[in-house]
Amino acid sequence: MRKSVAAVAASMTAAAFAAGVSLPLVAMGGVVVAAVMAGMDTQAWAALSETPAWVRALGMSLWTGGMATALSVGLCALLLSRSFPGPLWQWLRRRLPAMLATPHLALAIGLAFLLAPSGWLLRALSPWATGFTEPPPWPTTQDPWGLGLIAALVAKEVPFLLWAAATQLQRDDTGPRLTRELALAQTLGYAPSAAFWRVAWPQLWARLWAPTLAVLVYGLTVVDMALVIGPASPPTLAVLAWQWLQDAEPAVHAQGAAAAWVLALAAALGCVFSWGVLLLVRKPVAAWRVNGRRCTVPPNTTQQTQKTPPRLAFKRLLNLNPASALWGVHVAVLAALALGSVAGVWPFPALLPETWTLGAWRAVAASSDTLLSTLSLGVASAGAALLWAVSWLEWAPKRWDLRLRPLLYAPMWLPAV
Repeated sequence: MRKSVAAVAASMTAAAFAAGVSLPLVAMGGVVVAAVMAGMDTQAWAALSETPAWVRALGMSLWTGGMATALSVGLCALLLSRSFPGPLWQWLRRRLPAMLATPHLALAIGLAFLLAPSGWLLRALSPWATGFTEPPPWPTTQDPWGLGLIAALVAKEVPFLLWAAATQLQRDDTGPRLTRELALAQTLGYAPSAAFWRVAWPQLWARLWAPTLAVLVYGLTVVDMALVIGPASPPTLAVLAWQWLQDAEPAVHAQGAAAAWVLALAAALGCVFSWGVLLLVRKPVAAWRVNGRRCTVPPNTTQQTQKTPPRLAFKRLLNLNPASALWGVHVAVLAALALGSVAGVWPFPALLPETWTLGAWRAVAASSDTLLSTLSLGVASAGAALLWAVSWLEWAPKRWDLRLRPLLYAPMWLPAV
């Protein structure tokens, strides 16, 4: 009797917490209906089609978002293949919270400080290495190819995917089992990297598809990072849509809603395309996993010549520690932000500023209302989310968790605009 009462109480509690997530989404229904009505305005679509930059802006969004997602997944898999399940993986996993805690906009600003023509990296090389006495006219930030935005997205999304992988590897039914399977594959003659790609990664990838879709949707529709480090002529379609949505003119606002619907459709098609590619390569990959090629490293029986062959040099480059490189990028970004916040007069190519000032910090402190609003919103939302997550994990039945998981992922799959 007590068990049945406890089960009913747990189900009621879980239902209450499920409603806590569902009700805000339902409340947004009015906003969605308004967006649908605005997006159905034929004049808005006509105005969008007559805008000469929107096609190139859409192409830039697809290029930056798709390439950033592909690179993020590839680097995540590479880092796991080089670290799991050894001590390097534990070292990297302990640093993931700090990398995830770096705000998207702060990462973009810090990366811009590093990569700008007058940034810290070029200052460190000038003038003794480059000979520059003034910043070169290089489009290293807000470049027309979107490379800066891709780099910023990759630096932010790789830790997110690694964190999603870590949540799976910490499970009792996943991490220890994969460790044993990798050890067994190596006893059969497979090199550690070959064992990972054949045994561990296919199983992990099946569990990372939802976070990967979230990364793809975010990369296609990101606004704040694109404003700082993204292309400017033209910008991404998300930036154009955001600018139009901020306009007080109803016709321009409707045009922004139409552009937002184009982004939503592009994100949906991107997800479908990615799923189709996975279906196409599933059979060839399955055949490759069991082809029996061990890919073992042969013993080094020949003496190395004085000149390193290009192929060997490329292999040595790949053997560098990518985990340290990822951590180093985030440390450098935070250092650039800290230095930029107290820099005064800083002529190029001086490595450090000539004068130091706390004026920027005083200006932030003077905006106490804005600062307190930001902190209170952040603490309140984080506290509510933590309370909800722990309570859900404690009381929700397992079948509820499996069935409602798409609802939990829905906010991550919706385009930001």
